[in-house]
Amino acid sequence: MKSFHVSRRAFLKRCSAFAAASGLPLWFVEQQLAAAEVVSKPVAANDRPNVALIGCGGQGTRDAQNAATFGNVVAVCDVDTKRAAASAEKLKVDGKTPQIYTDFRRILERNDVHALVNGTPDHWHTLVNLGAARAKKDVYAEKPLTLTIDEGRRLVKAVKHSGIVLQTGTQQRSSQRFRLACELVRNERIGKLKEAKVWLPAGLREGPFQQAPVPAELNWDFWQGPTPAVDYVPQRCHQTFRFWYEYSGGTMTDWGAHHNDIAYWAIGLLAPSEVASRVITQPIPGGYTTFSEYEVNYTYANGVKLNIYTTKDDSIYGAKVNADGQRNGIRFEGTNGWIWVNRDQIKASDPELLKTPLPDNAVRLYNSANHMGNFFDCIKSRQPTICDVETGHRSATMCHLGAISMRTGRTLRWDSAGETFIGDHAAEANRYIEREMRAPYDYRFVG
Repeated sequence: MKSFHVSRRAFLKRCSAFAAASGLPLWFVEQQLAAAEVVSKPVAANDRPNVALIGCGGQGTRDAQNAATFGNVVAVCDVDTKRAAASAEKLKVDGKTPQIYTDFRRILERNDVHALVNGTPDHWHTLVNLGAARAKKDVYAEKPLTLTIDEGRRLVKAVKHSGIVLQTGTQQRSSQRFRLACELVRNERIGKLKEAKVWLPAGLREGPFQQAPVPAELNWDFWQGPTPAVDYVPQRCHQTFRFWYEYSGGTMTDWGAHHNDIAYWAIGLLAPSEVASRVITQPIPGGYTTFSEYEVNYTYANGVKLNIYTTKDDSIYGAKVNADGQRNGIRFEGTNGWIWVNRDQIKASDPELLKTPLPDNAVRLYNSANHMGNFFDCIKSRQPTICDVETGHRSATMCHLGAISMRTGRTLRWDSAGETFIGDHAAEANRYIEREMRAPYDYRFVG
């Protein structure tokens, strides 16, 4: 009995320390650490799947480094040979360097590659993911899952048909802080939810830019892929691609893919029924083509509002306080209080809203403490991931709806069951559901 009490005291001490460091309530930490006490057996070397990285930018390489905890990274691919080589060097293990490719389809042909990490720019996400589905390879797919709503519909169908495991890289779903906020909202800890407010960093508004010679290491035509062919401009490629509408959707689909996903999780409905927007600053001619400052307003069928605001700062990832006294994050407002959450903290209008444990019969959400770990767990179990293809598609759709409203300048109505715009301006808005793809980089490119 003595050893039990010592163990219990050590457990409570660990819980208290973690609660103090994380800002999470002690009751929630105790639940999570108790669940984590069930430790699985170490993975044998022969049970580790072989993994390939496609898209060797900073995020893709970090994802692959995380994946290396659970599998063997045996190949990397990028249309920029310098980036591929640098990533391969970072992923070297015991003197073994992953094999380098410049065409991801060659990786799809390898029977010894079991899973992919898709870290490509947004306009390549869907083709790579479709290729993975057709090659029967599980895939960790960076967010936003798709460039368009139509791509999402196609991908959902392909993944379900193939039976592969797909994890969308919206890693905030595996944050205990965000899950706690969503569970509290779902269980009406703040009363009936009335409004969710999301603050995103403002995007870049720069230009005009000048054409430049294509770097020798870059296959510019392949990098552009299904998008319209244009002259090479350094600012179009790599880190700043997301500020070009041709390749992404600005911060609406970048940070928005994270925070809108959490709002979607907390609200619990498939999609809003109406979306409106206000563009605050227009792009500079000859410069970035996405909107840098904007406001987007969603209305759900149950009357809940979701309002998106941008916070201007010297850095798009900065954290200056905005006009409402909040930072990059989400505020849920109900009839009996509010909860504020971001990657650094969770707060409430009354601390007791967080401190009081949820009852045993409370609504519980999918519990994952490690986003990449959840992916590999599901590779073994063949169960859905915390952010599977349908969830990733519906989450990305929220971002696309906002972007389409900004493009059209219209208030739009959305039918989530039919995945189409209805009512006034529907014909104009429905033209944005898909985009023309440049040959040969269309759907036939991956079979």
